[in-house]
Amino acid sequence: MDFFSRSLNLEASSYLWYNPAAMGDDTQNERAADDVNFESEEDPSRLEDEAELGDIGVAKAKLKKLREELEKCKKERAEYLDGWQRCKADSINARKDTEARATRLSEALREELVHDTIPALDSFDMAAGSDEWTHVDENWRDGMENVRNLLLEALRRHGIARYGKIGDRYDSALHEVLAELDDAPGESGSIVRVLRHGYKTADRVLRPAHVFVKKLL
Repeated sequence: MDFFSRSLNLEASSYLWYNPAAMGDDTQNERAADDVNFESEEDPSRLEDEAELGDIGVAKAKLKKLREELEKCKKERAEYLDGWQRCKADSINARKDTEARATRLSEALREELVHDTIPALDSFDMAAGSDEWTHVDENWRDGMENVRNLLLEALRRHGIARYGKIGDRYDSALHEVLAELDDAPGESGSIVRVLRHGYKTADRVLRPAHVFVKKLL
């Protein structure tokens, strides 16, 4: 190739290098590449942290709600327990009052039975202690004594005992002394005669016995 041809090729190459039209595609490609925003891609670790923070927030909110509900339940439980305890105490007191009234009523009825029965027994004792009693027909006397024993057994079933026997030791809580005898047989303070029998329950005297005793020293 001669010098002239080489000069034409060099000029053509120079034209292509500096020609904007010829370089348009490459320049636009470079510009498009520069316009790509690589920073727009989210960092996976940052997304995970944000998601984790979101979950923690939701968990805290749920925990707060659960605590509030728990406090509400505790308050209601305390109110219910207090009400139940008051009702239980009222029920226990009402039952005790009912039992006490029933006991008092039972005692009153028992005492009424005693006071209604005792006069008949006293009359029988007076008749049996008289001299004429030995002259009464034996069969009739035995029948009357059986009636007396039935009455005493009825009293025993109701927890009432008759007391007062000759030879018993005088007890001021059980006996009422009508007279002290010097010439009576027996030890000092012993009962030598019973004018009226006494009646008692397990815990108290319903009627003291009227007795004569050997003179107290």
